[in-house]
Amino acid sequence: MSTAQHLATIDLLCSREFPAEHGRSDAGAGGPGYHIAELLTSEDFWEDDGTAWEATEEQYEAERDGLSVLLTHRWGAPDLFSLDSLLERTLSGGEDGAGEDIPEPWGSLSSSVPDLHLWRVDGRWVALGVSQWDKELPFQLIAVVTEIDPP
Repeated sequence: MSTAQHLATIDLLCSREFPAEHGRSDAGAGGPGYHIAELLTSEDFWEDDGTAWEATEEQYEAERDGLSVLLTHRWGAPDLFSLDSLLERTLSGGEDGAGEDIPEPWGSLSSSVPDLHLWRVDGRWVALGVSQWDKELPFQLIAVVTEIDPP
């Protein structure tokens, strides 16, 4: 997908109603109050010695940063939002041994995205991030549009 297509997808998600139920859409995933678009997905890394992994990580971060520059021209500078503390909160046990219940999409994002470039636009949050669930699995450039405030 080209940069113009990425921007068109983000624009579409900003104008689209949120789904009533959790599920998949033509752009990625969504649920009550949020859309997550998978803009770009790499190959997996099952047979990699680490060099392709590092190059792909750099490429996906550069893609995110390039889109971020274009969105900064529209909406101003983004906040850089770390999701590390959210992941820690979901994993740390309370009195019942369970971690904190973080609302979606933030809970899922904290499992695979270390940080986001985040804008507040017309009452919604728009975010860009690079996701990877595990070292062997693909990287994804993702865009998130949500009305749910970050915790």
